[in-house]
Amino acid sequence: MFRKTLIGALALGAQLAVAQTPAPATAEKAKAPQPAMCAACHKLTPQQMGGYLDSAALKSQSVQLDVGAAAPQILRFDAKTLKVIDDGVEKKPEHLRDVKKRHETQVTWVEKDGAKFVTEIRFKGPVKIDPKNLIDYAGVARLVDEGPAKAPFTLIDSRPLVRFQEGAIPGAIHLPFIGFDKFADRLPKDKAQLVVFYCGGITCTLSPNSLKKTQLMGYTNLRVYREGEPEWKTRNYLVTTPTFVKAAYVDRDIPHVLIDARSAEDATSGHIKGAVSVPMGQMAAVRKSLPEPKLNAPLIVYDGRGGEQAVAVAQALIKAGQKNVMVLKGGMVDWVAAGYAVESGVPAPKQIAYAPKPRAGSLPMAEFTTLAKNTPAGVLILDVRNPDEAQQGMIKGAVLIPDEELVARIAELPKGKRIVTHCLTGIRAEMAYHKLKEAGYNAAFLNNEIEVAKDGSFKITPR
Repeated sequence: MFRKTLIGALALGAQLAVAQTPAPATAEKAKAPQPAMCAACHKLTPQQMGGYLDSAALKSQSVQLDVGAAAPQILRFDAKTLKVIDDGVEKKPEHLRDVKKRHETQVTWVEKDGAKFVTEIRFKGPVKIDPKNLIDYAGVARLVDEGPAKAPFTLIDSRPLVRFQEGAIPGAIHLPFIGFDKFADRLPKDKAQLVVFYCGGITCTLSPNSLKKTQLMGYTNLRVYREGEPEWKTRNYLVTTPTFVKAAYVDRDIPHVLIDARSAEDATSGHIKGAVSVPMGQMAAVRKSLPEPKLNAPLIVYDGRGGEQAVAVAQALIKAGQKNVMVLKGGMVDWVAAGYAVESGVPAPKQIAYAPKPRAGSLPMAEFTTLAKNTPAGVLILDVRNPDEAQQGMIKGAVLIPDEELVARIAELPKGKRIVTHCLTGIRAEMAYHKLKEAGYNAAFLNNEIEVAKDGSFKITPR
């Protein structure tokens, strides 16, 4: 399936030759109240912020918002007065527990006692699109499988370049909404030809806005695959190229797994450095070592030229529950041609080992355990739970300052020590970490659930 597309989709790599290069971030942009991608569609007032919800803590009445800057924004709220609106429907503050992480969010805030307090938080709902302009997964899959030779069409990825590099639907070309006018010559010359846009899912406005721009140019046969890349990769594989792998994963230090779908003998004669050998038809041998699907681990499968073996293994991985599988176009041949590292004469590993990149400032469970059981003189364990939680038990030697009181009491903490925070789940501990870092402290946090007994002993559970 999709073999014709894989062979004929070289346009994906060719588009990069003229693709835009993201402008360097300036100090002014780093302080923007919303990510640059959001700013293309949303204009905010000075008392608003936009971005992605990292976490919400009802106990400390705080939210953590990723606004595209180096550090997230931590904002307080009063549950008695906070207005929560999800897809136009007003909800109770407890709804914050149910909102999916990284959901697009816009907040209105006021300053109170030197802190930003959220008065209203809005969560984006599905984009409204005229049904006549929609196409579903089955429709896109049929187009991709048949290829443009049977019925000409153009499949367009409207996301920013870095997202396109991370993996695209087979056969797609890149025409980002941000910079649309600059790259509009990538549209087909025939304005009656079918053009299908997609982007980052049902709440993403990039592809619908691209459709609107194209309509104004006189194109008459336009569709949006609203569910886009997030749905596609739960049901099928994406494609990428060696240069994209380097730009999106290697250069950005993003953990990923390269999988050699050829025979073990071929892999021994020469394989991509660090790749795991999973020959076609031998998925059972690695099934136990597959990453948890919830980790969304990037699994990049290749064979000699990006053909049948890679497709078969990619499809088997998806059937096993993996949700971020790619086929490397051009396979080993293009990888070698690009001059990237290979190993030869030694067998490739036969088990997958994947560890997600830890969140900035987080401590491994083992390191926290060592510090908490025998705290060195230069370390202070800071418990940021509420007093009623701490009454159930505290780590011996730990200091209790609830997260909501931390800014007001931060001077109580010594600047000469490393401050390691923890709470019940890791959410407030991370918020406290960012507050400490902003104040100039050497800080870290436990990004795990922890139960502390009356005698000071504790049990840590991965989140």
